[in-house]
Amino acid sequence: MDATEWMVGGVVVGLFQENCYIIGSKRTGEAICFDPGDEVDEIRALAREMKVKITRIACSHAHLDHIMAVRALKEETRAPFLLHQDDLDLARRMPESALSMLGRRELPTPEPDHFMADGDDVEIPGISLKVIHTPGHTRGSICLYGGGMLFSGDTLFQGSIGRTDLPGGSFPQIMESILTRLLQLPDETIVRPGHMDQTTIGAERRSNPFVLEALARQQRA
Repeated sequence: MDATEWMVGGVVVGLFQENCYIIGSKRTGEAICFDPGDEVDEIRALAREMKVKITRIACSHAHLDHIMAVRALKEETRAPFLLHQDDLDLARRMPESALSMLGRRELPTPEPDHFMADGDDVEIPGISLKVIHTPGHTRGSICLYGGGMLFSGDTLFQGSIGRTDLPGGSFPQIMESILTRLLQLPDETIVRPGHMDQTTIGAERRSNPFVLEALARQQRA
């Protein structure tokens, strides 16, 4: 598929300043919303600005700051909701997490319409993104890759990695995911993370302190 026919927009939402992305097709006007974490009005406004119709909703993982707007967006768009099965229990606990962490009462996240698995394609007419399972931040964390871009959720950040001290997190797992899956991508791959600014695979290979330390350990082994 010709990635020059894609358009990508992003909006920062919620208390945790999470990056929600809309990946749309210029040809068909359909779009995937990735990680609608909060402030559904801002997400709707971005879709209107891009002149697209959201026909898929996908989440990199099920922490509350990445899924709190799924219900409202799904009710409006009727778009199928996609999640990795290993994060289903985490998604079901979202209202409890929102109440304890934010003091907010939230309706439950809808049950996923489909479970994403490693190697699957998330597709709409004009767009295809490959699912890469990257456990470590959560058991069911995934990234989406296509069009020279990696939507990395909370696995890989500019100069950092996702935290691993929450339930389901594992530092050895997240480093294995980054080293064996994400660093296999071309250096020019644009990384669009779940928080903070975008980067590239090459930049993180050269300067990310977690990556450099892990690569040094491999050389010493």
